[in-house]
Amino acid sequence: MPSPTQHDLRSRLRRWIEGLGPYQSLLLLAVPTSLVEPLKLGAVAIAGAGHWITGTITIVCAYAASLLLVERLFKIVKPRLLELPWFARLWNRQLAVRGRALAWFRRTETRRAADSADGNV
Repeated sequence: MPSPTQHDLRSRLRRWIEGLGPYQSLLLLAVPTSLVEPLKLGAVAIAGAGHWITGTITIVCAYAASLLLVERLFKIVKPRLLELPWFARLWNRQLAVRGRALAWFRRTETRRAADSADGNV
């Protein structure tokens, strides 16, 4: 359980981040992303060199950092990033592609379920 001073610090940090402009938010998000993403590729190279345990530990740590830091930071700065017209277009396009992919997957699964119920597997 965080102490009251830790909670204060987190609240002040969050308010400071939320007060940043769109391009400042983009830069803030780019810093940890530019560290975490190459680490994932490095982990694959390490595993490819035969160091399976070290590669596995590295990739698990990279994904944990990505989930715990980058994803949470993105949630905070996303409203500011959507103020950038080009980012809003890319975001909406990504959501549309994801929606179409999910719809296709659901149709495919429904067809498979119907075929297996009919005995046409």
